[in-house]
Amino acid sequence: MSLHPALDRAIDDLGFETPTAIQAEAIPMALQGRDILASAETGSGKTAAFLIPTIHRLITGPKRKGPRVLVLTPTRELAVQVANDFKKLSAHTRLRNMPIYGGVAMPPQVRAFKNGVEALIATPGRLLDHLQHGYAQLNNIEVLILDEADRMLDMGFLPDIRRILEHCPKQRQTLFFSATMPKAIKTLSDQILRNPHCIAVERRAAPAAGVRQQVIPVAQVEKSKLLLNVLARDEVRSVLCFTRTKHRADRLTDYLEKRGVRAARIHGNRSQGQRQRALDAFRKGRVHVLVATDVAARGIDVDHITHVVNFDVPRAPEDYIHRVGRTGRANREGDAVTFVSREEESHVRGIEKALKQKIERAPRFGAPEAAGEPKNTKGGRGKKPYRPNKRSAKGRPTFNGPPNRSKSRAAARRRAR
Repeated sequence: MSLHPALDRAIDDLGFETPTAIQAEAIPMALQGRDILASAETGSGKTAAFLIPTIHRLITGPKRKGPRVLVLTPTRELAVQVANDFKKLSAHTRLRNMPIYGGVAMPPQVRAFKNGVEALIATPGRLLDHLQHGYAQLNNIEVLILDEADRMLDMGFLPDIRRILEHCPKQRQTLFFSATMPKAIKTLSDQILRNPHCIAVERRAAPAAGVRQQVIPVAQVEKSKLLLNVLARDEVRSVLCFTRTKHRADRLTDYLEKRGVRAARIHGNRSQGQRQRALDAFRKGRVHVLVATDVAARGIDVDHITHVVNFDVPRAPEDYIHRVGRTGRANREGDAVTFVSREEESHVRGIEKALKQKIERAPRFGAPEAAGEPKNTKGGRGKKPYRPNKRSAKGRPTFNGPPNRSKSRAAARRRAR
């Protein structure tokens, strides 16, 4: 590959030597100006695969007014990560980029549009806000990049993406990256790509060899206590803990903090400032545990994670591999611990089937779950199932329905006294 000397120098500074599979196939085609449809997941080196040829084009091509490159990402964290990678790869040039995302004030972003930048790295929602206010102009976009398109689909961004495309020139190069290819994504790619070069990088079938995996059976109500037990181990230093919902992430973080554990959380309902402070504290070791949802964790780039804890079992094997891959990076060792309740056993079996291996099982933590235990109870195990209040003949609500006639009469006499 023949790259501009300034770009070659930056690549050397970063210590890149051998391209990954996606880089080896995508970069030459992108340098030729071809559209690309690539099935590649996080950790495959795809960011450099689309940034290197794009930066080369910006350096060598004629200058134009306004942004010339647009990268769309599903999350703020991923936008910031791509922007940082762009800055490193363009370190020996005068190219400027700007991450555009919600959760922060708009004026600094508006000033960046006015001052001029060559590349925008944006989440769809905030970019659409700027377009609707007339702050952003995309009529000179030469390269459009969709990163993690399937995640943008999952988050409901597809209508926003279609509206953004209406502002971009039809004559452009489009690089389309998605870990999976559901029907809606395939339809979109067919509509916006011209004779694309298709790349399918073999997906990781298992976590890295240095990751020790373990499943711990536990009742759902005992999971918080089990997490404290795991955190008490001497070798546990930096923990990324995954929950399925934002509400559970909040509750679990509060639970840990009340018990003296330095914890923080990131999820979609947290402001950008809150998320950035949590990430910075985790990176610098001021926070011991970072509790995250899957979507919010996209784009987190932290190398020192010793343990990944699946507080809730992921339902898709791909999400399990992605979570567990946050530890054991760069040939280091790491541990991945999954808490599994009786209701989640089927998800574990699905993961083991996809991995084509059995995950080591530890002894059950705490008391066993009772088979056939009432799901909707009020007051805990062994109580009567909760039923909605009904109205008695006298119009008074009762817990288990209307009382018998004699009780109604006795109650009426007491009220009359």
